[in-house]
Amino acid sequence: MNSTFFDFELITTDDATGARLGRITTPHSTVDTPAFMPVGTLGAVKGILPDQLRDVGVQMVLSNTYHLALRPGAGVVEELGGLHGFMDWSGPILTDSGGFQVFSLAQLMKLDDAGVVFKSHIDGSTLELTPESAMRIQEQLGADIIMCLDECPALPCEREKMIDAVDRTTRWAARCRDAHARGDQALFGIVQGGVDAGMRERSASGLLPLEFPGYAIGGLSVGESPVDMYRTLDFTVPMLPSDKPRYLMGVGRPEDLVEAVCRGVDMFDCVMPTRNGRNASAFTSAGRVRLRNKAHQRDERPLDPECECLVCRRYSRAYLRHLFIAGEMLGPILVSLHNIAFYQRLLRDLRTAIAAGEVTMFRSDRLARWSKSA
Repeated sequence: MNSTFFDFELITTDDATGARLGRITTPHSTVDTPAFMPVGTLGAVKGILPDQLRDVGVQMVLSNTYHLALRPGAGVVEELGGLHGFMDWSGPILTDSGGFQVFSLAQLMKLDDAGVVFKSHIDGSTLELTPESAMRIQEQLGADIIMCLDECPALPCEREKMIDAVDRTTRWAARCRDAHARGDQALFGIVQGGVDAGMRERSASGLLPLEFPGYAIGGLSVGESPVDMYRTLDFTVPMLPSDKPRYLMGVGRPEDLVEAVCRGVDMFDCVMPTRNGRNASAFTSAGRVRLRNKAHQRDERPLDPECECLVCRRYSRAYLRHLFIAGEMLGPILVSLHNIAFYQRLLRDLRTAIAAGEVTMFRSDRLARWSKSA
């Protein structure tokens, strides 16, 4: 069912790179694109309050169907106001279908044409995800954008196995479309195919006739090199409709975001800002800062002099390092918050550069800065 509450406006496209400036309208506000979504797998972005997310410019968050179906259960979330009410987030939400867990939990699942049967990583109980149940669960969760159930094969992948995954993803997408009943949700299809142009074309040609309101590129950031990722985007993005949002799933290095935006991608999500934050690794305008290094023991500087987030306004690198060395939980919280603010500022600056026709210069400047610290 096509959403009557969803719209994508393409504002401008950079002629030199293909970078796009756009706006997505959802039932819970608009999202300026290109945009980055922090990951709140279980209905929470780890360690960060919803108000803090809003304060640093987060427009939309992502949660996960598989994990929320296991706990607390989609029915519980629905009874308590859907994800928006449950987690007190008034902005848009996107839910992944659980298809990525076909890759990440490969040892705990069995897959056939009917769907996927998972053995819970929590208590060993069984969870069956079919295209129909994935739609039902996501309707109960109530996200603004929901995803088709797909098969994400690991790379490298034998040709016959990749063909099976691509064709199964297409068949599942048709079943998801037929089962989807809520008109206030937008259902996106997911293009698979690894790093092979023919497989990506096979996937796109099967999905585009289903006329989803948006399309995702799945099956990247699963072990391939950055060069292979960019090459795959070079031939995959032009296969997708120009009048619909393009979502690159699970990709999150700052360099990758810039390169993907310059290839026409509109939406991103990744756990990197919070996962790195929990491990004392901060993203800055000058590159990565590893706070456990003894060099920061007496460093009075903020994490990033160019950042205006609460963390950079109030705390020194020395203090943040102390928190990690001492095992204080405030350290992971503060660096995660800074990293999310960094990502939001990066995407905001990219939008400004696209609007000004300066995205090529922006890319060169940022990649040069970050390469010096690598």
